[in-house]
Amino acid sequence: MGGVVSKLIHRNSTIPASATETFTTAVDGQRNVLIHVLQGERELAKDSRSLARFDLKDIDPMPAGMARIEVRFLIDANGILNVTARDARTGKEQSVDIKPSYGLTDEQVLAMISESIDRAADDFKARQVAEARVEADRILAAVDKAKQNDAYLDLTDEERQQITDALNQLLLAYHSEDHLLIRSKIDLLNNVTTNLAEMMVNTAVRGALKGTKI
Repeated sequence: MGGVVSKLIHRNSTIPASATETFTTAVDGQRNVLIHVLQGERELAKDSRSLARFDLKDIDPMPAGMARIEVRFLIDANGILNVTARDARTGKEQSVDIKPSYGLTDEQVLAMISESIDRAADDFKARQVAEARVEADRILAAVDKAKQNDAYLDLTDEERQQITDALNQLLLAYHSEDHLLIRSKIDLLNNVTTNLAEMMVNTAVRGALKGTKI
């Protein structure tokens, strides 16, 4: 999410080599996950070399962040890269083999390393901004969903106005290149929605207990 790269197998790894990382979904009810396989030294997908894309389809629809998608990279002794994505809940999986043609010449490798060093500061800043925006997307979606809950109507006018103001501040900061500003507005929105979150939990508990005989 946000175009940020997750590095699984690092440069100069001895082959055969393998690595596994667990990812999750970004939206409620998500059924498909796109796996984008990249090669390079940079922090963002757009600055890396694309090797393959494939979909893991028909995963169980769950709330965002609940699914567990295990992605395994395996480079065998012949240099063939196998990438497998597996839904930990259902066992469904999809994989792709990438032949050694993905290899680079020594000159190309050196050029990529040199570029990554020259652009390291800018890349790190871009990654921080991208990650902050992903977190902002998460809380904006959560608050939008929470506003449909009955507990939102039980807030005072002042509390609802505080949430609206914090939402607007985050939306204004969202497209800035200052990750600290974005995160400060995320924190503000988190703070002013604390009572709403607690009320939603209480409402859910009351609903679960309704009709229960003691």
